[in-house]
Amino acid sequence: MKNLLLIALAFFNISFCIAQDKSTIEQEATSLAQEQLDAYNKRDIEAFLKPYSENVKVYAFPDQLLYEGKAKMREEYTSMFNRLPDLHCKLVNRIVLNNKVIDHEEVVVMKSQPKIYAIAVYTITDGKISEVRFMQ
Repeated sequence: MKNLLLIALAFFNISFCIAQDKSTIEQEATSLAQEQLDAYNKRDIEAFLKPYSENVKVYAFPDQLLYEGKAKMREEYTSMFNRLPDLHCKLVNRIVLNNKVIDHEEVVVMKSQPKIYAIAVYTITDGKISEVRFMQ
């Protein structure tokens, strides 16, 4: 009986630790996705790039590599921020599962054009956004 109780207690502790780890991972993933979204809307390139890994890969869904690396991302987004003064992204819905964040976004590129609806899937690795996959 004592052994059964010890096994049950050990199982409970392991389950609790796994749940805490998942919760921590999801909190970190949410925080990184929100950090880059807030910086995007402020057009703050340094703050925008901060949550990304040096070797970030950006894809058109499902697997067309658009570019790789933070330096290339800096070029792309600096140009976009400078060319599009109306650029703004509103979060419609967010799903977080483990180290993945799926954002449904409403994007204003120019006020004179219709809004665009897009999906961005962020993958978090070692405390940074390591991949982004866009679809619209």
